Amino acid sequence: MPNALTEPALGLSSLPARERILRTAHDLFYREGIRATGIDRVIAESGVTKVTFYRHFPSKNDLVLAFLEYRHVLWMDWFRAALQRHGGKLQGLPTVLGEWFRQPVFRGCAFINSVGELGGTEPQVREIAQRHKQDMTEAIASLLPPSRRRKQDALTIALAVDGAIVRAQTDAAPEPALRSLSRLLRALATDMEAASANEGTDQ
Repeated sequence: MPNALTEPALGLSSLPARERILRTAHDLFYREGIRATGIDRVIAESGVTKVTFYRHFPSKNDLVLAFLEYRHVLWMDWFRAALQRHGGKLQGLPTVLGEWFRQPVFRGCAFINSVGELGGTEPQVREIAQRHKQDMTEAIASLLPPSRRRKQDALTIALAVDGAIVRAQTDAAPEPALRSLSRLLRALATDMEAASANEGTDQ
């Protein structure tokens, strides 16, 4: 199964210091949470000195923001590629998400989790999360046929996707969330077909 959401640990020591710190923080923050992961843990596991760490990241907040930007690119690259691997159609969306949900490293959405931890005190965290969700919604919109409702339909599907992510995380099992999402998408597809037909008769 493709697993583009984790970077290989092999060769980590050969990477530049900033990249080692960032990849280490990515895995720890996503797996264990931001507040639960101290800077000393990141320094120890990335194999750098404190001086080196603070030269690249003057504060933990700087590292958190870099982590979110890094995760955004990593996840969106995977999501767009996975959508194409599974046909580039709306019907493939549950299969794409199932690919992610079944990974041993799945811990939900890094952006939902980060806003839950820090969104009330760090507005930049919320801003990055909002941008991430906007890009995800645009990727979903690309699966839909052109229509006056395309943007709103994509927002509705994105909301359902977020619900499926949270449900898969809390249940620690993907199948119920994926079945519910599939049912919702079938109903929405029927609704979109009816709306498209009505648009055609209005012209």
